[in-house]
Amino acid sequence: MINTKDLALNYITNEAGEKTAVILPIAQFEQLLEDIEDLATVAERRDEPTTSHADLIAELKQDDLI
Repeated sequence: MINTKDLALNYITNEAGEKTAVILPIAQFEQLLEDIEDLATVAERRDEPTTSHADLIAELKQDDLI
């Protein structure tokens, strides 16, 4: 997850000096989009039942996946 303090932001301002838009490197923009998608996925799945690590390992072994 990207730290907002590390963003290389450049601002576009209007004639009054008010910030109206932001420019940032493509790599940082893409990382922010990925972070947003991850957070949306977590939010969508928050009510799903959970499985313990031990149960997951047992299930994977039973299915010959590990």
